[in-house]
Amino acid sequence: MEYVSTRGGTKAVDFEGALFSGYAPDGGLFMPQRIPSLDRDTLRRWSSLPYPELVKELCSLFIPDKLIPRNALSDLIDRAFKRFKHKDVVHLSRLKDGLNVLELWHGVTYAFKDLSLSCTGQFLQYFLEKKQKHVSILVGTSGDTGSSAIESVRGQKNMDIFVLLPKGFCTQIQELQMTTVIEDNVHVFAAQGNSDEIDEPIKELFADVDFAGKYNLMSLNSVNWSRIMVQIAHYFYAYFHCAPSLDTTPLPVVEIVVPTGGGGNITAGCIAQKMGLPIQLVTVVNSNDIIHRTVQHGDFSLAESVKATLASAMDIQEPYNVERILWLLSGSDSCLIKTMMEQFNISKRLKLPEDLHRKLSETLGSCSASDEDIVRAMRRCWEENQYLLCPHSAVAAHYHYSRTHSIPRCCLAPASAAKFQDALLQAGLVPQIPPEITALTAMETRSTPLERGQDWAQVLQGQIEAVTQQWEAQGGQFVPQGRGGSLGS
Repeated sequence: MEYVSTRGGTKAVDFEGALFSGYAPDGGLFMPQRIPSLDRDTLRRWSSLPYPELVKELCSLFIPDKLIPRNALSDLIDRAFKRFKHKDVVHLSRLKDGLNVLELWHGVTYAFKDLSLSCTGQFLQYFLEKKQKHVSILVGTSGDTGSSAIESVRGQKNMDIFVLLPKGFCTQIQELQMTTVIEDNVHVFAAQGNSDEIDEPIKELFADVDFAGKYNLMSLNSVNWSRIMVQIAHYFYAYFHCAPSLDTTPLPVVEIVVPTGGGGNITAGCIAQKMGLPIQLVTVVNSNDIIHRTVQHGDFSLAESVKATLASAMDIQEPYNVERILWLLSGSDSCLIKTMMEQFNISKRLKLPEDLHRKLSETLGSCSASDEDIVRAMRRCWEENQYLLCPHSAVAAHYHYSRTHSIPRCCLAPASAAKFQDALLQAGLVPQIPPEITALTAMETRSTPLERGQDWAQVLQGQIEAVTQQWEAQGGQFVPQGRGGSLGS
């Protein structure tokens, strides 16, 4: 299994190379050269597996045994899920009016990103320990990615993580989950900008191929293939628990509704569909509706500004994983994707070719929800079920409540309502706060401010250089990875 850039300008890498990369050197995103196809017997065999076992089966299709032997892979995934609060890791709540909610938030930070990042952290440590290497992890966050990434690598001697958060655009709890982690290898930056603005210095540093190679720069945002790979399991688990039977021909179809920000989770759904899972996919967004406009009208163009909404982790204008979806639907046409994305990068406007738009609209349904829609869905779910939804999950519930359905439907729930007290209060609901979250407000915090007018890329570059020098001075054997993205043989 090799991985290629969506833009075709980079030589293929193995899983290790994709894992230790951010953007590909040509600006594209790594995708598997070939998507495995699963037959009916495999689906039936997998249908009774618990979530961790599904993750193991899926990861083994994308990680060759020669890189991580199957027994080692199994141990890593077991270790990754050890800190999850629910015995099943994820949980399906069956509510009134056919509302099925797949709770993906039972990890340490109460967000779905704990699932993929806990595994990715284990994969990283496996290779780093084998080769005694060090990496610098650079992450931009719109809310939950930063804290999940920090928890996946905190205290690890082979990794330093640099997290940029958009000051004032995260909830207080999201910010505290990052700034209260006082570890030598954790470096948090509070930037005076929005989610799209903090992506710019990150792209700039990854585009500096010499710097990225010298300091083993990598990403844990959903640009990282490993995160997409683990998230494919959500769809298989949702399907197996919502499909009425796997004994019919053809297999029954399940509709899966996916709250969408940067597009990593919906990309995983498209791959699951491509693998042969009989699902219909719906991407749901808040008022920052570029993905909705792209699906409905082929209009992949920025709005005038990012709108602050109750579903703050989805306040994103440039969902970079759309590039992966378009590559998949174009038949891996890297020349087309390169041309389109270069045009978008210059003008921030793109009209999809008619054929590609048709394929996209056949693959995905879409819906956008206003803050008023979110509040209504949160209230209705509570009134009917005494069940609290986070505002992102409520975007999916809004879709469910506003449309009839003739097939089973599952709404993915990316975060616990406990992280979004202000949204609950706006909906007239009473937050239920776990003691671990309440304790955050009394803890020491640490972060570095990034002010408007500063050269954020230069500040980050200086910090990464200083931390690497310190690691070397403490006896670390630093071996740059070079331009290929992998840690070498």
